[in-house]
Amino acid sequence: MSELAALIFDVDGTLADTERDGHRVAFNLAFEEAGLEWEWSPALYGELLAVTGGKERIRFYLDKYNADFKRPGNFDEFVAGLHAAKTSFYTKLMSEGAIPLRPGVERLINEAKDAGVRLAIATTTTPENVTALLSYTLGADSIDWFEVIGAGDIVPLKKPAHDIYHYVMEEMNLAPEQCVAFEDSYNGIRSSHQARLTTVVTTNGYTADDDFTGAAIVLDQMGEPDEPFTVQRGDALGYTHVNLDMVRALHRAEHG
Repeated sequence: MSELAALIFDVDGTLADTERDGHRVAFNLAFEEAGLEWEWSPALYGELLAVTGGKERIRFYLDKYNADFKRPGNFDEFVAGLHAAKTSFYTKLMSEGAIPLRPGVERLINEAKDAGVRLAIATTTTPENVTALLSYTLGADSIDWFEVIGAGDIVPLKKPAHDIYHYVMEEMNLAPEQCVAFEDSYNGIRSSHQARLTTVVTTNGYTADDDFTGAAIVLDQMGEPDEPFTVQRGDALGYTHVNLDMVRALHRAEHG
């Protein structure tokens, strides 16, 4: 039996509920700054989340919801500039403490770190967004807690492709049976499941109705000792909040 060696975390929606009141707001601020009369409502943004990656999301929006927009000749640069401005607005929001970590996240990360379990990130968001979230929630030193931060365009294909997980595991010299992934969305579980990873899912307002086939367990949150999670699918094995013992038990249940 392979021992659990590492926890690999998705970021947006998993570590923090960043989508509605973080990334969406930052996109709208970037659009306003650029003189664009675009407004991504919470409902529309839920539709746009079908596509991972900020630049890809802008293109999807124009293809499906704003096809009449006259695209400039330097369209790639235009999209990249919007996305860079959005990232700047997002990091400012994070610096103001706009988005806290989800329940149980900080406790689990600290517990794993103290136990010598290796930590990594596998996400489609930019490295700058990851750094901002970690720095302003866990402190500047926390970036060094994560052995590998797989983010942004570091791999050719973003989730739901499994490329980012394979990249992280190769960098750590680990096999799938040595790791547990944490995800929150359909695209996330498709990515981690294709990478053959035991996956713990915590849903949010945008993903509660997603198909999480392949997950070891689906919860509404990681929970705290005094704030238990709700099991949406699977067997919590008698636990009421996600801790390292529970993660190890779920890992053993899948790997024998």
